[in-house]
Order: sequence, then structure tokens, then C-alpha cells
Amino acid sequence: MKAKEIRSMTIDEIESKLIELHDKLFKQKIQKSIGQMANLYTIRYTKKDIAKLLTILTEKRSNNEKQGRKKEKN
Repeated sequence: MKAKEIRSMTIDEIESKLIELHDKLFKQKIQKSIGQMANLYTIRYTKKDIAKLLTILTEKRSNNEKQGRKKEKN
């Protein structure tokens, strides 16, 4: 998942995608423990996607707070 794609999403969409990826990561970890997972790198990619989503979500929330403060001053 590219950062450009994530930035075009709304905060609600990002939060729903985070829930989806956390579920996916949980299932991947179970598959790994059972020994059914062929490609172990998928866990790494899922974790990186979660980190990207969390980073951009934090950016968006802080930008919203800053814009709210600017409106209050005006």
C-alpha cells in the first residue's frame, strides 16, 4: 500500500483498514505457528502497512486539530 493511496483516504476509511489489517496479521501469525504459511515475508509487509496507516492517521488528526485552532483564533 502506497502512502499516496493512504493520504487520499478519509480518517474513517483508514481506521477501518487498520482493523482489517490487524485481523489479517492475526490470521497470518496463526498460520505461521501452525506451519501453513509458505511466505513469511507477508507478515513483515502487513506490519509495515499498519505502521504507514498509523503514521498518516496521526498526521491527519494533528492537521485537523491545528486547523481547528486556527479557526478559533480567527
